[in-house]
Amino acid sequence: MTKTIALGATLSAILLLSACNTVNGAGKDLRSAGSAVSDASGESGKK
Repeated sequence: MTKTIALGATLSAILLLSACNTVNGAGKDLRSAGSAVSDASGESGKK
C-alpha cells in the first residue's frame, strides 16, 4: 500500500513538473509571436 502511494505521488510530481515546462515554453512562443506582429505593424508594444 505504501509503495502504491509513493509511486502515485512520484508520478504526479513528474507530470506537474513537465506541465510547468510546457506552459513556460508556450508562453515564450506566444511572446515571440506577439513581438513579430508588433514589429510588422511598426509599433514597439512598450509604453
